[in-house]
Amino acid sequence: MTDLAVLREGLEELRRHYDARYLGSDPLAFPRRFTRSDDREVVGLVASALAYGNVKTIANSMERILSWMGSRPAELARTLEPKEALGSLGRFQHRWSQGRDVVCLVHFAGQMIQSHGSVGRFFEESFVENDMAASLMRFSERALALDHGGLYRGRRLPAKAGIRFFFTSPRTGACKRMNMFLRWMVRADDGLDLGIWPFIPASNLVIPLDTHIYRIGHFLGWSRRKTPGFRTALEITERLRQLDPNDPIKYDFALSRMGILENCPRHQNARNCELCNLKKRLS
Repeated sequence: MTDLAVLREGLEELRRHYDARYLGSDPLAFPRRFTRSDDREVVGLVASALAYGNVKTIANSMERILSWMGSRPAELARTLEPKEALGSLGRFQHRWSQGRDVVCLVHFAGQMIQSHGSVGRFFEESFVENDMAASLMRFSERALALDHGGLYRGRRLPAKAGIRFFFTSPRTGACKRMNMFLRWMVRADDGLDLGIWPFIPASNLVIPLDTHIYRIGHFLGWSRRKTPGFRTALEITERLRQLDPNDPIKYDFALSRMGILENCPRHQNARNCELCNLKKRLS
């Protein structure tokens, strides 16, 4: 059996193990609570934007936001009065993101729904096939040009406005949270991802590069880059594309579970580490 076949077999085993039973450890669980595609888009956009920090902190923040959003998040976004909404989330704080930043993000989503019918249709106008970096830059630029509803000073969005953190550029970072949002929206519904954006081929997706995937990618020899930027994400995705050209990041959820749940020790050759055992099987 070739190394590629051994690797594919090992990752498929991980994927079968880390299935929907582990949704509780991932912010994807929040859009999964809803059945309507437009609600899933809005909740997914917010949940992915706040997907930094530990699992418990993210969950607590999202529970408060969902309590505010109610049963129809997309309708709330579409009819939102930003300054009034700030009264409900004004004291909200998720690490360095404030209530006004979340309200602004939901207000942006509402404007996308008003002008294009959905967040997905808004993104579709930014999509460049086989160039996710360009797609993300175009989407971010168009989103940040939307009206901020008086949530920040001045007519133009200030350079240091907290909402900008939710729309990072491939030029300055790995865009982990936006790539994660795209995975949720694009990959076919497998009990995890949602599969509601058919206009983007899953083959175009880029792996959401966090510290866990960066470390695992180095360990398995998928990248030697010293910084976890967008190029590193592309490099790791390219290696995964050898395993499945049509769905290269299908192993992302399973691999990231190993890091998040601390099932992948930081020291190599640890006993009972599935990845260490897999690496030993590679010649």
